[in-house]
Amino acid sequence: MRQPNERMKLDNQLCFLLYASSRAVTRLYQPLLDELGITYPQYLALLVLWERETATVSELGARLELDSGTLTPMLKRMEAAGLVVRERDPLDERRVVVRLTAAGEALQEQASCLPEKLLAGAGGTEAEALELLGTLRRLLARLKAPE
Repeated sequence: MRQPNERMKLDNQLCFLLYASSRAVTRLYQPLLDELGITYPQYLALLVLWERETATVSELGARLELDSGTLTPMLKRMEAAGLVVRERDPLDERRVVVRLTAAGEALQEQASCLPEKLLAGAGGTEAEALELLGTLRRLLARLKAPE
């Protein structure tokens, strides 16, 4: 069997390392989110709403990079759990506005320890986390930049 060149090895592929890292981070979050009764995608949606208080479904989809086929069922489950309310925009009936309920707002305080717990679980320092955040932001901006 022929040996691949170094660039073609799995562990040298940026796509694989990002994929595996994402899965590992999600696994670290899982027991913490289970305690709060939410899923990882729901946590991400809540993060947006904690920043903004309200958002349209299309704004949430754009911010989370999720299509409405994925986002709408998740928001319905969050509404059934009493975390958010979805309402038609009175100024434009085509738009659905999502806002936090009191229970959704209260969950923010419970979740505020998650970044520190994740960092501790990953065995990193705050400086390393900030450096990685900067690197990932730059990478994402380059990948999204128009050609």
